Amino acid sequence: MLLDLGPSAPDPARSAAAEVAPEGEPASGPETASETAAQQRLARARRAMFAAGCFWGVEAVFSEIDGVLSTRVGFTGGHTPSPSYRQVCGHDTGHAEAVEIWFDPELVSYEQLLETFWRIHNPTTPSRQGWDLGDQYRSAIFVHDAGQEALAKTSRDAEQESLTKPIVTQITPAGPFYEAEEHHQRYFERHNRQTLRVP
Repeated sequence: MLLDLGPSAPDPARSAAAEVAPEGEPASGPETASETAAQQRLARARRAMFAAGCFWGVEAVFSEIDGVLSTRVGFTGGHTPSPSYRQVCGHDTGHAEAVEIWFDPELVSYEQLLETFWRIHNPTTPSRQGWDLGDQYRSAIFVHDAGQEALAKTSRDAEQESLTKPIVTQITPAGPFYEAEEHHQRYFERHNRQTLRVP
């Protein structure tokens, strides 16, 4: 089950830090073992960001992975601040539909998330996934540091060996992430839609 980080999805590390009183004194009140474990998971949480077509299904797959603490769908990679879904669909913002993932690296590695990313979409079709057409459906990995960039490129090169067509996935530094409207969050879960199962 995912941890509820609230509508603004704050940094999980900061959420854990908020449980500690000023000057480093422990917060008052009893603390259960499960609460301590949750705080530890939040403190070591890391972020990943992927675009692989319509973000509804992409989020649904990643949200079921053990070690994923939270997910939210939104827009990134473009030039329009705080775009609406309608604006992004108009193809003038430059944004991709993307999923922001906070994960516990002790339970699931970034490499494992990359493996899932390659399995749930076709990385050889530019600006298209299935019947969904447009630049907002492009394949992209938005990296947060040099380590993620290196792993993403290594993973891409390994994936290319099994494909005849060239991979067109963008690997680019992560920029601002704009959360999509609430009714897009956990869409499959809200509407009892079946999630794509990844072998």
